[in-house]
Amino acid sequence: MSSGKGGNNRKNRQRFSGRRDESGKHSKKHSENVVFEEKFEKNRVSPQERPQWTAPVLPANPISTPDCPWCGNPIKDIATAICDKETGSPVHFDCVLSRIAGTESLGPNESICYIGGGRFGVVHYNNPPDTKDFSIKKIFEWESKDVNNEWRRPISEYFSIT
Repeated sequence: MSSGKGGNNRKNRQRFSGRRDESGKHSKKHSENVVFEEKFEKNRVSPQERPQWTAPVLPANPISTPDCPWCGNPIKDIATAICDKETGSPVHFDCVLSRIAGTESLGPNESICYIGGGRFGVVHYNNPPDTKDFSIKKIFEWESKDVNNEWRRPISEYFSIT
């Protein structure tokens, strides 16, 4: 007797031709298809009735590119900017990262990361090649969730057009 690993386990198996007794199932399946097709036909919209798509109109006020108060360079991608803690004006995301990294002494396998909600953190990676295995050592509350800054209003108009 074979263990089945060599592909020789088909000796005592009956042949299956692919057909089974489906005499009762066929009539039930047909009636379900008819009901489905009737529902589909009732909800079908003809091409003449379908409304034509029109492109959304962009807001009239263009997005400005202010200068970063920390480095003096223009903020070209204003959607990635973050608020200055003291003034509320937009600053480069990378400028905030470098400022926090300059004030913190990082240990081995640690880095500064954005953890969401206007917060940054010191993240320790237990196994650096595996970035899924980490722990947050310290959290910096950078932006307040309750404050809506005026410089973000034109940006939200561009991202909320549809």
